[in-house]
Amino acid sequence: MKNFKFVNPTQIIFGQNSIAQLSKVLPQNSKPLLVFGGGSVRKNGVYDQVVAALQDYEYSEFWGIESNPTVETIRIVIEQARRDKNDWVLAIGGGSVIDACKLISAGILVDKDPWDIVLSGVAKGPFVPLGCILTLPATASEMNAGSVISSQATQEKFPFHGQFPKFSILDPEVTYTLPKYQLACGLADSFVHVIEQYLTWPNQSLLMDRWAEGLLLTIKEIAPKVLDTDNIDYDSRAEFMMCATNALNGFIRRGVVEDWSTHMIGHELTALTGIAHAHSLVIVLPGTLRIMGTLGKREKMLQYAERVWNITEGDEESRIEKAIVCTEEFFRSLGFTTRLSEAGIGEDIERTLVQRFEERGTILGERQDMNFEVVEKILASCRR
Repeated sequence: MKNFKFVNPTQIIFGQNSIAQLSKVLPQNSKPLLVFGGGSVRKNGVYDQVVAALQDYEYSEFWGIESNPTVETIRIVIEQARRDKNDWVLAIGGGSVIDACKLISAGILVDKDPWDIVLSGVAKGPFVPLGCILTLPATASEMNAGSVISSQATQEKFPFHGQFPKFSILDPEVTYTLPKYQLACGLADSFVHVIEQYLTWPNQSLLMDRWAEGLLLTIKEIAPKVLDTDNIDYDSRAEFMMCATNALNGFIRRGVVEDWSTHMIGHELTALTGIAHAHSLVIVLPGTLRIMGTLGKREKMLQYAERVWNITEGDEESRIEKAIVCTEEFFRSLGFTTRLSEAGIGEDIERTLVQRFEERGTILGERQDMNFEVVEKILASCRR
């Protein structure tokens, strides 16, 4: 296990009716900016709960953060927050709204274009404090400092690190009105988050491996119940929300090497085509494993095959292939297509993506052994 430093300062308020506790964690004299997405919170009761909790506060609202938040919209929000003199940012939504708010909170007090903050990779502050009310489990943005922002002008999408939320409110009941597709996206996103931290070098940490495997097995087990919108089960939704948060809040990455190649390729697909983030991941991950699974990931792939999919028979290559097939079948069971051709993504997009990686000199993978030529092979594997 590698040396590491670990801090996660986000306070989690979890459970039924927890939005009512907002006034207990948001300072009484604050003037928050409430940031929303497309308006579903008006239909599912979340907005009414927030307004009730903030009856003694002065606050502003902004509506319209996109599912892949753009810097163009975020610039508008920052200017509004400056005019209204907001001293808190309150993200009310899923990962996209929370990601946007991390850039908003980083941009209000600094004289720097938000896209420059993204391109720098790390926001230095000062920050306007950030709180969250989660409505869609998926990204764990409610309990990490990461964010991913797109630019309409350049058709690019990049990650950066901002601040941790001061608090995040998680009520599993707010997921009851989510459509199956969004639930599936949350399950898939969480699964791949764990994979990116788990399928790397072998024998780094027994504890981190078992924790990651526990998350993968739990996501597999609860997926059918989570997607059964005719028979909603609170405990399954609660497990789902906790799996999504713990998949990327830093707890399973301590002292181990990470990958994130699938995410970096997926970000480019989303930027170029508008495909949903989770859908891009379920297309790219099987291709990544087909190309890299018998190379640097061989030992961990065999462990993954046995512990997650109970594959113990056959030679090493056949066990690895069966694990990839099982992974892809799991994604299909969630309702996704898993090939570029099925998503209508043509070879011209592949060429543009590979060209971008070549021009940037991008090197991916936990072993830094994936250049643009490897990415090209992965995309070819994703097409068939």
